[in-house]
Amino acid sequence: MRVSHDLQRYETERQIYSVLVMHFQEGIRQSEIAKLTNLSHAKVNRLIKQGREMGMVEIKIRSQYQSLFDLESRFKYVTGLETVRITPSAVANPETILQQVGAAAARLLLETLRDGDTICITGGKGLSSVVEMLNPDRSFDVEIVPATGCVQGKHYTDVNHVATQLADKLGGRAFLIHAPLFADSVGEKNTLMRMKSVTDVFERARKARIALLGIGSILSSDSSYYDLHPLSRGNRGEIEKAGAAGELLAHLIDREGELCRYDLNDRLVAMKPEELDSIPITIGVAAGQNKIAPICAALRGRHVRAMVLDEATAQGVLKMIGRAK
Repeated sequence: MRVSHDLQRYETERQIYSVLVMHFQEGIRQSEIAKLTNLSHAKVNRLIKQGREMGMVEIKIRSQYQSLFDLESRFKYVTGLETVRITPSAVANPETILQQVGAAAARLLLETLRDGDTICITGGKGLSSVVEMLNPDRSFDVEIVPATGCVQGKHYTDVNHVATQLADKLGGRAFLIHAPLFADSVGEKNTLMRMKSVTDVFERARKARIALLGIGSILSSDSSYYDLHPLSRGNRGEIEKAGAAGELLAHLIDREGELCRYDLNDRLVAMKPEELDSIPITIGVAAGQNKIAPICAALRGRHVRAMVLDEATAQGVLKMIGRAK
């Protein structure tokens, strides 16, 4: 009786195994398996379900980019971010790496975006790259709002230019800000911040569902922060003395993500980093080794909930975070 019972169990499991191999390894559809085995479609479905419940099915998904996907998972675990996109750093050209990061951020934006959204943005090379690489397959009923005042000159420093381009790409509307990024004095800054045209823009920005943010380096020679104000380039010593680790919303922040005590910070016409807390989706965009410390600062300050960056930079961020523990 025992032998008969074992044989019956063996035959049942052999049948399940045979069906599982045909379905999962050979890619045969359930209807075809039913014909090949002279079983009903319903019976084949039950055998597959039974095999799963018995733990006979173990699916492994592998990719040539598996190391990148694993790095994304580790980055999310270590930083506590909700969303991470990491691009390959196989090429040495910084412009190509920035374009790849911009393309990944553009895809993430399109995955996240829905009609009726308001997006607040900064200027910067990273944001310009996102706009350049954006290629939506439909129009979106969205609003694009600057999160900072405007600096004219280079196209990537002009937040109005970036906002207009992004709105054109998405088929939405851009709200422009008619105020400089830096006021000449704290008093002038306070006056500008009370102007209705300025307060309206920043109120829209604070109510945005998505913030798309560049994270800027400070101590590297190619930092775009020095394109924002002529005084800043000559004040590198003062910037270092202030303990600046990076730039966010044109504010200098220290290694903990707190605002630095620095003159130009007090004269900024812009949202403050802590105001990002009320925005549900805050996406940081950065590429390059010189962005490692700024990204760490933004993460410690909990100013972003999602991050798009390149592989080498991501590894450097994890290394820096590990050293700090």
